[in-house]
Amino acid sequence: MKTGVMVCGHGSRSQSAVDEFATLAEKLPPHLPEDWLVDYGYLEFANPVIRDGLDRLREAGCDRILAVPGMLFAAMHAKNDIPTVLNTYAAKHGIEVSYGRELGVDPKMIAAAGARIRDALAEADTHEAVPLHETCLVVIGRGASDPDANGNVAKIARMLHEGIGTGWLEVGYSGVTFPLVEPCLEHAARLGYRRIVVFPYFLFSGILIDRIYGFTDRVAAANPQVQFVKAGYLGDHPEVLRTFAERATEQVGEVPPPNCAMCKYRTQVLGFEAEVGAVQESHHHHVEGQGASAPGSNVADCALCGDFCTGLCRLEGQAAHHHHHDHHHHGDGHHHDHHHHATYPHADHPHGPESARKTKP
Repeated sequence: MKTGVMVCGHGSRSQSAVDEFATLAEKLPPHLPEDWLVDYGYLEFANPVIRDGLDRLREAGCDRILAVPGMLFAAMHAKNDIPTVLNTYAAKHGIEVSYGRELGVDPKMIAAAGARIRDALAEADTHEAVPLHETCLVVIGRGASDPDANGNVAKIARMLHEGIGTGWLEVGYSGVTFPLVEPCLEHAARLGYRRIVVFPYFLFSGILIDRIYGFTDRVAAANPQVQFVKAGYLGDHPEVLRTFAERATEQVGEVPPPNCAMCKYRTQVLGFEAEVGAVQESHHHHVEGQGASAPGSNVADCALCGDFCTGLCRLEGQAAHHHHHDHHHHGDGHHHDHHHHATYPHADHPHGPESARKTKP
């Protein structure tokens, strides 16, 4: 049996993020059995799309494909969108495609993150030494409409805080949930710590890393009494590569580990009880397989923000989108928006996406 490993990325409107993902996929083979083939693809915004990578593996003679989500946490994309693409492909071509766990809460990932934070602190100490107990660690995760994924960011943040021994910890998110980067950093700046180290728990560069560092600069300028330090994102740290490889190899072990035990679709999670048993499907039908030709695929085309993307465009776009859909549904009496997903219950939280509306002098 010939085995192929398919790394499934989200894709990005930032070319640097797309390039970094491809680099990571290309560095994976030495960590896997030598007769296994590796390919990759993206859900949207970039080429090759997932289907292209699956085609290449199938054409190379693979009769078993081990797919892994190229994502830190399992939320909407890892739970719904990627499995839809894989299941459709497996049924169409009569090929076995299994699906592994996301990178998740793993000691190797925490080791990689700890290395990025310690490196940044060591570099900062060459300019001005600040004790760890006078340093506040701020961990920024992606943010999702899924409390399990958001909770995993908080768990990793706690393990980093406890492992390194920083004086205080704050956890923020780059989108969807709360607190977002700017309100999180503004709160941290009020705590009185001499140094704040901002660590983005992200695999790659891109719009969201620019946003995290952009808001860090903005809050730093308003708080000159505090030293702000930007730690690097995870990237292709060797421990990250080892975790990716394990997510493939563990699928062919005697007892493949279950994924998503705390998932809102499987069990009643506080505040999200209505979503147990909800239909799980892709929300990307409108762009699936279009890759880089899909509308809005290049961040360079956007002229709404100044020096970095604050997320305001998405907020405005969602408002227009919801208005259009409501009018459409009530106007013709048909309810055929099959992939409408549940509204995030705290969408109006003042420290969530609404914080992007703030006008700055």
